[in-house]
Amino acid sequence: MARGLAHCAKPERYIQQLVSHWGHKYATSYDEGAEGSGGMGAFPFSDLENAVMTARPEGIAITLTTPDGTRSQHMRGVIERHIDRFAFREAPLTYEWSEQ
Repeated sequence: MARGLAHCAKPERYIQQLVSHWGHKYATSYDEGAEGSGGMGAFPFSDLENAVMTARPEGIAITLTTPDGTRSQHMRGVIERHIDRFAFREAPLTYEWSEQ
């Protein structure tokens, strides 16, 4: 499992756009969260790979689950490219990742 943070100004907006975009291909979901908390998007890419993205004041918190390190690196790139596409006014964003 990897945890990441994409520093950005409009995390909830970008998560909603990703849910809509990937929703054509995957069974994505979105939860607006409680008052004052950020929204959360879930992205089940396969039986073995998924991501959960949560809006935070400092950006998008990402929890990525993959079967191995090679797939983790690949999926990090996929996620970063897609977030940067929707955050084009701020892109390229700064990403921080750590393995858990």
